[in-house]
Formats: sequence, structure tokens, C-alpha cells
Amino acid sequence: MRSFDFSNFETKWRAIWQTKKQHEVSEHDPRPKYYCLDMFPYPSGSGLHVGHWRGYVLSDVWSRYQTLLGKKVLHPMGWDAFGLPAENDAIKKKNHPKLNTQKNIETIKRQLEDIGAMYDWSREINTTDPTFYHWTQWIFLKMYERGLAYQKEMPINWCPSCLVGLANEEVVEGRCERCEAPVTQKKLKQWVLKITQYAERLLGDLNHLEWPEKVKVMQANWIGKSEGAQIQFQIEDRKGGHHPISIFTTRLDTLFGATFMVLSPEHPLVLEVCASSDLKMVKAYVEQARLKKNSERVFKEQEISGIFLGVYAVHPMHQKKIPVWVSDYVLMDYGTGAIMAVPAHDERDFKFAKKFGLEVIEVVKPPHAEHRTGQAEGHRISHPEGHRPEGSVYEGPGILIHSDGFTGLDSTVAKQKIIEALAQKGIAKATVQYKLRDWIFSRQRYWGEPIPILHCSTCGEVPLREEDLPLLLPEVKTYEPSKTGESPLSTIDSWVNAKCYRCGGKAKRETDTMPQWAGSSWYFLRYASPQDRRVPFDSKAVSHWLPVDMYVGGIEHAVLHLLYARFFTKFLYDIGLISFQEPFVRLFNQGMVCRRSEKTGKVEKMSKSKMNVVNPDDMVRRYGTDTLRLFELFVGPPELDAEWNDNGIIGVHKFLQRAWQWVLFYHEHPVTTCDEAVLKSLHQLIAKVTERLEAFKLNVVVSAFMEFMNEVSRFQKEGKGGDLSALKIFVRLLAPLVPHTAEELWEILGNPTSIFQTSWPVADPAYLHEETLVLVVQVNGRLRANIEVNRKCSKDEIIEQAKCHDQVQKYLVDKKIIKEIYVPHRLINFVVK
Repeated sequence: MRSFDFSNFETKWRAIWQTKKQHEVSEHDPRPKYYCLDMFPYPSGSGLHVGHWRGYVLSDVWSRYQTLLGKKVLHPMGWDAFGLPAENDAIKKKNHPKLNTQKNIETIKRQLEDIGAMYDWSREINTTDPTFYHWTQWIFLKMYERGLAYQKEMPINWCPSCLVGLANEEVVEGRCERCEAPVTQKKLKQWVLKITQYAERLLGDLNHLEWPEKVKVMQANWIGKSEGAQIQFQIEDRKGGHHPISIFTTRLDTLFGATFMVLSPEHPLVLEVCASSDLKMVKAYVEQARLKKNSERVFKEQEISGIFLGVYAVHPMHQKKIPVWVSDYVLMDYGTGAIMAVPAHDERDFKFAKKFGLEVIEVVKPPHAEHRTGQAEGHRISHPEGHRPEGSVYEGPGILIHSDGFTGLDSTVAKQKIIEALAQKGIAKATVQYKLRDWIFSRQRYWGEPIPILHCSTCGEVPLREEDLPLLLPEVKTYEPSKTGESPLSTIDSWVNAKCYRCGGKAKRETDTMPQWAGSSWYFLRYASPQDRRVPFDSKAVSHWLPVDMYVGGIEHAVLHLLYARFFTKFLYDIGLISFQEPFVRLFNQGMVCRRSEKTGKVEKMSKSKMNVVNPDDMVRRYGTDTLRLFELFVGPPELDAEWNDNGIIGVHKFLQRAWQWVLFYHEHPVTTCDEAVLKSLHQLIAKVTERLEAFKLNVVVSAFMEFMNEVSRFQKEGKGGDLSALKIFVRLLAPLVPHTAEELWEILGNPTSIFQTSWPVADPAYLHEETLVLVVQVNGRLRANIEVNRKCSKDEIIEQAKCHDQVQKYLVDKKIIKEIYVPHRLINFVVK
């Protein structure tokens, strides 16, 4: 019998696939299309670890399965090579980003080839290739033409470690998403994309996607739609001047409970209306607040602070004056930067009122609650039924009280009536607000796509002409970020200084570059025609292949790449370049592979700093690619994080050797007719594997194979074997999981063509029907026996058989059966005393 010489035959088959261009596909192929895509990797760091392999193996198994189902599968690969990850890696290694990125790509490409994935390398793309970023710049200019790209000076998130401005999506818990340094605020001129113009469509179209619910919820929360009303108050300053100010609220039913107003420290009216005697103190407070991260300011346990501005606002309903404060718990980038504070119905407002001795008026009581008035820590407040503890806050809807003519109405009706009343005065309107903010699209770094804009002293902003694209990134000696907040490109006079093509005068190039997300927001379209130099993508090819049928990648991109890609797709649809509005029909997020860290002693995500990385190169040398692929699948449910276990891969390797030996044994000792027991087990395997593959439960697909091998090993001892047809079915089932091993066995079994030119096996229903089933028998909930019964038996017949079973009968002697519980196909429980 041939040995399981994986190192030779795996290399052999990868060479054959490459020589025959087996994984290249064409739209002219008459088979139905299927587009399976991985989130392409950043070529940073020293290469892949086994955690990275997991997603690539999952997508390849799925791609090969779709191929066997008779589809032509587009499964391309490329490099997300611009941006912070690649640049920071280059700076760390003291290499130029271009050279460092090229070297990293060579390493990672070799590792990806070791996976044996069916990538169509003829379509390979690289976001740093001028033939690619030509079109990234072109898309930016199209957005600029339509008013979706603009530049403005604004306070931004600033990472003092990366020395770069960050979009809100790149800040996690107040820290830089890349380096985890605390983020500060800095005022800089920035390029911004109006993603907010697409907020409603980005939210509504989530309902049409076959995506994990968790991701859809994350995006919906990030977009953060709030339906409410904008109301105009008037602030009276000490000189008798009136300053209109708008607030946004979703709880118009609580308007009569507004007892004070709070402005964000960044609100322009803060210093304008502040009493002169308090100006110095207020300025100091404003500056202090600006140093805080937004996440700190809105943290519920954050200590409440604020300053009374010495002025009052006029309540739009009863015309009473309410004090105006400034506090850092109000953010300028949500709503209008000012709130009407309703301390009886908002926890934060209540804490503020309690600290500064401000009035608290309850104006909504819970539905069906009887109301009585009481005192709460010196504040006028109401307690329904006296159940609520002193000082508590009711934040739900209910019935209005203390609300003049609106008292007695429920919250829903009251909101409508109040806005109608205020709208008649011209001081309110229904409106919708979003938490989503426009996308900060410029970075003060070298390694990115140059922004194709000139700044002319006469003409102002001048977009480059299409014939001037691509605007190439210049070669530089010094690429490290500056400490001033300016891009390294600003120091290259020969590149910065240019001529305005409109007026012929002097102009300067924009020196900021695009963020790392720019290329990845549309790269999936470029794969359809990657060599096309005339257009970003061929419309016919895109119409043929897109949208992506299955997209595989980590959940960490839920509100970054995935949101931006959806935005770009909708824009390209709007300008008539594509015929669909969503890029990815189905999304699968694989879990991480974790391992115990030698440094911390905890099971954590693999990283060099934690000294818990497993190099796939070592595993491939020791056990082979197919063993590692199989273990990546078997390690746990693919959507959940899993722990790497060195012993686990040994067990998987032994299983694969057993499968190899079983096929070769019956190839070398053929049987003319397959035993019925083997056939039944094989067709049940077909059904299990197909069902579990369709459900993307690939860990239990491997389990099904292991169970099958246990069965046929037992049959083999009984002299029951499989014929050539059965062996071929088994190998075809294995093919998506372990393609090298399957190809080698397929060739040994006498087949001249690739196994992936065959079809997926179909189970014979005759072998799937079980005549008997096994039920659990309990007495008072404790297991006493397992009984095998005919499926055709009635409930009464089954219960009678259970009573007569030797292991059950002794627990029923001298007992009275109080109840007989029967769960069909599962169990019987006798309750006795």
C-alpha cells in the first residue's frame, strides 16, 4: 500500500492546477456563476499565522463545493497594501513602505499558495499599483463633482502615536483602532465624504442582506437613526439680546419637564452668551472638555461637571425661564449640541440636577399606574403607586401629567399634538437625526493614494483632469509622519508646487493622502476586469459576476470596511456604473483562532507580542496542508472563536491517514459488490455532509467523516467493504475539504481528469430511512435504559415495550405510575411513587 506521502503529492497537485490554469474562470463559460470572496489581506507583518488561515480555508471549501455543484466559481485574491498597517510595519522595520510591502506580499502569497486554495491569480490586484489607484482617484473625483467630497477645518480624532487623523469608526473606546493609543482632539483641515447623505439607504437596505444579525445590528446602531423633533428656544443674554437655539429630542412628550438647558462645550453660543464675569472660568472648562475623549464624556459613571452660564432660555410652551449650563456630557457631534434637560425622565439629566440643586418635575407616569405626588430629595417629583424609590427616574413612555392641556394624553398622541402646536408658532418641526457622521477621508501620512486636487490662489480648489490620472505617489527618502500634523508630502517642493491648468497660475497639490479604506471600498468590482486600463471595471463583466455571492472575513470590519463598501457601491449605482446597490449578498464572519499566551497565561488572540503565534509553515511541513485545512475546520463552530490545541491536529492527521488507507485497501483488494451496510452508511454520510455544508457547519462536517470512518472500520473487520463506485463517492465528498489528498486518490482510482470536473454526490433516499429508532427511558427523570423500537409502533406500543424492559421493570415494581411522559422519537419518562 502506498504511504501517505503528503509533501510530494500536495506539491505535485498545486503545480498541476497552476499549469492547467484550473482555477481561472471566464464569463463565457456557460455554467451558472458564483462569486466567493475573501476580505483581502494587509501585507503587513512577517506573514500569516494559523488564525489567518481559518477564513481562507472556509472560503475555499465553500468555493470547491460550489464548483462540484456545477458552478463556475470566481475566487480571486489581492492585496490591501496602502494605509496605516503597511506603513507602520515599514517604519518599525526601517524599510521603505514600497519595498517592505513588496517583500511582505511575496511571503504571504507563498503562504496562501500553500493553502491550496482555488484562487484565480490571473486576477490578482494590489491597491498600491497605479493602474488600480488611478481608479480610486477617479471615483473620488466623481464624488467631488457631485458635492460628496469636501474639505473643511474641523476638530478631529488625533492619534498621537500614529500621528494621523482618524475617522470616528477608527476609534474604539477612546483609543486608536490600530495601535490602541489614547485618542485626542485636534483641529485640522480635512477632506470629508458625505456618507451621511446615504444614511437612510444604508440603514434600510440592511433588511435585504443575508448577513449575520449581529453585524446588521452593529451597522444599524452605528448609523443610529433617531426620529424626533427640532425645537427652537430663545436664550436671553444679560444685555437683553435674544439668541435662537435649536435642540433635538426624541421625547417631545417630556417637554413640560424641561427645567434647564445644557450646551456642549464646543457649541458656538457658549462663549457668546456667557456672562463676562464667568468668561475666564468657562473658557478654562471648555478647553479642559476638549481634551477629553467623547467616550469618556458620555460614560455613565463619569463624574458630572458643568458651569452655569449666567443666562436663561425661554421655555417655548409656558414661557418660563430655565437656566442654561455648559457640560461635557453633551456632545457637539450628535443632535444640535444642545439639549433640553428633563431630569425626571433621563438618568444623566437627573444626576446633573441632583448635583446642582435644579428643579425636577415629573411629566410622564407609566401606563396603568396611579399617580400621587411626593418629595424626592428636595425636588418636586411624582411617584406612581409609591413603588419607585426616592430620586429614581422613569424613562419610558406613558401618560402625561403636569403638562397643561396635554395632561392625560399618552406619549404617542402627545408628541403629535405638541409638535402641531409648536409648528403653528413656527418654532418646531419633525426631523430625523443620525449618529453617523461624514467620513474623514484624508490622512497626514505618506503611504496612501494622493488626493487629486490642486489648490490655486486664483481658482481655489481645482480637481485634476481625467487625463492627468493617476497622480503618482512620489518617491521619497523620508516617509515618517511629521509631529506637526502635516503630511510628509508637504516637504517635497518639486511635487507640491504645480501649475493650475485653468488659469496657468501657481498652485499647490493636496498633500494629504486617502485612508487605508479607500481601495478596499471598491476592489471587489475590479476583480471582474483587473487588466482594464480604460475604465475602473468593465460594465458587462461586473454585471455578469457581481454582486458577490459569499463574502468571508472578520467581524472587526462591521462598521469600517463593510459600511464604506456599501456606501461606494450605492454611489456607483447612482451614477449609472453598476446595476446593483449592495456589494455582498451573503456574509460570513469567521471566529478567531486563539492560543494560551506564554506571556500572560491567558487564552488570547494570536499575536507576536503575546508569544502565542503558531506558524502555518511549520504545520504544513510536519503534517501537510490538507491536515491543517481539516483541523482549521474541525477546531470549532466556524463563526465562534476557537482555541488551538497542538494535540488536536495530531488526531486529525491520524484520521486522514485512516481515510487514505481505507480507500487504498479496497482499491488494492477490490470487491465486486459494495456491502449494503457500507452503502447505507455512505449515503447517510452524503446527506449529513451536504446538509451541514449548506448550513456552513463545517466542524460537524469533519465529525461526520470521522463517524463514518469508525463505522466502515468496524465493517472492514466483519469483511464488509466498498466497491470502486463507493470509493469514488467517498473521495468526491472529501474533495472540498482536502483537495490535494482527494486529487491523488482520484488519480489512483483510475481517473484521468481532475476530481473537480466531476459533480457532487446525491444521496439515495432509500438508504436514508431508518426502520428503527432508539429512545431514552427514564424513571422519575433518571436514565434507566435505551430501547430500540420500530418507527411504525404507536405511542401505546412503545410505552408498553419500555415498561417490559428488564432495566426499567425493576424500578416500577411496587410503584404507582402517576404520569407517563412521552416525547416522540426521543424519550419516555415514568413518574412514580
